[in-house]
This record gives sequence, structure tokens and C-alpha cells, in this order.
Amino acid sequence: MAFEADKTMFEIYRETAYSGQYKVVYFTELQDHNKETEINRALSGQHVYDGYLKNFGKDSAKEIIDGLLARMNRGEKIGAEDIEHSLGSHLAR
Repeated sequence: MAFEADKTMFEIYRETAYSGQYKVVYFTELQDHNKETEINRALSGQHVYDGYLKNFGKDSAKEIIDGLLARMNRGEKIGAEDIEHSLGSHLAR
């Protein structure tokens, strides 16, 4: 099991108040100046998936998430199981 410092909490959501686009927020990377705004955007959006990424290899996981978001924003239907499968060993349990 990973320690809290060894993982990054994230959420994939769909904006409902702005563009309707799918987005991701990495909660544990937020700074004081943007924390409240980003959390409020995610909370007001439609939840798609959340979890923790292992910090080791996190950049690769972020690239996978960016690719998933691009596909979703083009209209492809991608569910939680697809996201979990795509992220695979990058997810911290």
C-alpha cells in the first residue's frame, strides 16, 4: 500500500457550468492560489472517475489521462472501467 506522500489524488469530471468539456484536477498538486477555484469547479461538475496515481511514473499516467480526455471531448464514450484499464499499474490502491 502506498503512503499518502507517494500518490496523487485526482478526479476526472465534466464541466457543467462552463464549456461542457471533460477535465482533470490533481488535488494534491493544487497551490493555495488556485485550490478553492479548482475544487469548486470539480465539485460543480459531473463526476466521471477519481482515484490516486502512484507518484512513480506519474508523468506517464498524466499523458494517458490527457489522451482519454481528448477522446472523451471528441465524443467517445469512455467509462470508469475503461479509465481503470488504461491507467492500470499507474493507479495506487
